[in-house]
Amino acid sequence: MFKIAEGLDRERSLGHVRGPLHGIPFIVKDVFATKDRMQTTSGSWALLGSVVPRDAYVISRLRSAGALLLGKAAMSEWADMRSNNYSEGYSPRGGQCRSAYNLTVNPGGSSSGSAVAVAANLVAFSLGTETDGSIINPALRNSIVGIKPTVGLTSRGGVIPESSHMDSVGTFGRTVADAVYALDAIYGPDPRDNYTLGQEGKTPQGGYTQFISDQSALKGAVFGIPWKSFWALSDPDQISQLLELMHLIEEAGATIINGTELPNHKTIVSPDKWDWDYGTTRGHPNQSEFTIVKVDFYNDIKKYLSELENTNIRSLEDIVQYNIDNVGTEGGLPGIHPAFGSGQDGFLASLETKGVMDETYFQALSFCQRSTREEGIDAALNHNGTKLNGLLVPPEPGQAGQIAAQAGYPMITIPAGINSESRMPFGLAIMNTAWSEPSLIKFASAVEDLQHHSGTKYKRSQPTWRGYMQRNLPVINA
Repeated sequence: MFKIAEGLDRERSLGHVRGPLHGIPFIVKDVFATKDRMQTTSGSWALLGSVVPRDAYVISRLRSAGALLLGKAAMSEWADMRSNNYSEGYSPRGGQCRSAYNLTVNPGGSSSGSAVAVAANLVAFSLGTETDGSIINPALRNSIVGIKPTVGLTSRGGVIPESSHMDSVGTFGRTVADAVYALDAIYGPDPRDNYTLGQEGKTPQGGYTQFISDQSALKGAVFGIPWKSFWALSDPDQISQLLELMHLIEEAGATIINGTELPNHKTIVSPDKWDWDYGTTRGHPNQSEFTIVKVDFYNDIKKYLSELENTNIRSLEDIVQYNIDNVGTEGGLPGIHPAFGSGQDGFLASLETKGVMDETYFQALSFCQRSTREEGIDAALNHNGTKLNGLLVPPEPGQAGQIAAQAGYPMITIPAGINSESRMPFGLAIMNTAWSEPSLIKFASAVEDLQHHSGTKYKRSQPTWRGYMQRNLPVINA
């Protein structure tokens, strides 16, 4: 079975198994409940020994498909919710997760270990969760495929939450086919997650693998490049390599239109860096994603904890106090632990809200969804009367993924190159509207096939293990 997990190209992907995932090994982020002897802790010692009521819905789906759960991966503790100054990929229980490409720099997070395990050829596929960037970011930084589905396509039932409005369960694979076969096994309605009930009539009969294509699918396709919205924020070396890929896509028969901007990008896209409190940065907390997440987390984590047995941790207040009482390992105060420079300021900000959904909360929710959906991505997809097949964007830095996250829209990233200085991978992402996974899969797999047949330069690179003798904590945020 591990011969499949070692595959690095399309000919050896899971797609050629032609059937269920029987016997295929996988791992998951340490937020997925499993009713077995494994712990579910979100990387924190606070939940060690707690007993979950059942398998998470997506875990039960994979077990039914015959897949073999090997274990749970290291991650950024509490999915990066706890702090705003932290070492990506670090948790007290799991230690520092490091990329297989360069072990001294940021491996991407918060689903760090899930991505690294696939990149290092340990498993065929893995699961992660994303609130804002936590699938797309580690996927691109580990030269693998990451699929962040529309919020509501995959159940969050039994998954340690961050925000019910934004959380999405997604898949990692070395090829689009691998990630899609895993997606086919986990999507579907779940009574324990009412968001999934909205997918009725919006998903294809027969699943998503039927949309896996080759480069011929690019003929006649029309894509947009939102240059000012996202491309101009990226690294020049990365842009240069991505533009070469754009030329290849055009040579394959696609039309690429530059300047398909989000009309309101100057307002909603942070020009300097990923900033999930950008509304407050601009002086408008009622336009901030973090305003939503702070309240959601307070309520959602309390609901999750209420079903656990054998634990005294029942609320965010309990978690905060645990981190203070165990400051040496959990870094509950600023300046104590090298991986948590700001202590637990994210938790404290959430705690301050007490979960109250006030006017500011609902204004922020309305603004973030409207400005990123009909006034943002959807507007860019309809360029001067031309309906585009997708927006091609550099997913690093993370502003493009942030806009998709606020919208609850899907996004897929595929390997696209290696940074000449850090030697870390980067990706090419495709954005689209809600429930557009068939289109994203079709064109991502077409570009992947084009890369595969266009020379070694454009193929997914193998891990290099740079700096394997070094142990940096925290890792360099680069």
